[in-house]
Amino acid sequence: MAKAEKSRKPTMAEQADRHLLYQASVQNPDFELDFIDATFKEMRGRKPKSMREDFAGTAISSCQWVKRRRGNTAVAVDIDPEVLAWSRKNNIARLTVEQQQRLELIEDDVLQVTTDKVDVLQAYNFSYWFFQERATMLAYFKRTREALVDDGLLFLDVFGGSECYQTQKEKRKVDGFKYIWEQSEFNAITNELKCHIHFHFPDKSKIRNAFTYTWRVWGARELREILEEAGYTDTVVYRQAFDPETDEALDEYLATDEAEDYACWLGYIVARP
Repeated sequence: MAKAEKSRKPTMAEQADRHLLYQASVQNPDFELDFIDATFKEMRGRKPKSMREDFAGTAISSCQWVKRRRGNTAVAVDIDPEVLAWSRKNNIARLTVEQQQRLELIEDDVLQVTTDKVDVLQAYNFSYWFFQERATMLAYFKRTREALVDDGLLFLDVFGGSECYQTQKEKRKVDGFKYIWEQSEFNAITNELKCHIHFHFPDKSKIRNAFTYTWRVWGARELREILEEAGYTDTVVYRQAFDPETDEALDEYLATDEAEDYACWLGYIVARP
């Protein structure tokens, strides 16, 4: 009788959770919430308490927000039931019962959802670039304006530079795996950009196309113009700072209306109703 075939050990890719990998490689909620707290205090003279996270995904930012201060409340909105279910099991379940009571998950379209007014509304990870038509972006910004209290603030992230308009790959080592950002297709007429996130592991296994996005590359100037049309009274761009000697990007953002011709820069747009 032949020996039973030895069972194959699962690869690292087969054992990995793509949402955990995304949180580890893409998101930095503590830094982003520090920026929100500091900017809100500077502009409004108080600490924000209520936040809505649009395109929330795993809602990690909302979870960190309710953990940050006892009085903080969060609403996390996403249209994908799978990722919200993952959040309930893996992120929200780790909160205390009291913290969970201050966080609401809503499965809905951000163009349609109605929530209580909040101090802060954030749309990060360039998720709102999913809206490719100007009329749709205007409609979304109007909805965000309606969702804010009178002295609330909208926080968006933005990027720019010549590399936005190119097909390319960026590789970065993270603890235990490698993160690959691929801009696979770019339409120079429509500014439509197709992107993928891949993960590679030390055992040579891979998760290809763990996440795929098709965005329009929006310029900061045109976004500010649409925000003004949507009823926002003022917008401020915070551009990533660079080391003057090495041109290396720093974890510092400066309020400015000017940007040198860096190949790639990251930033935030903060809008006041």
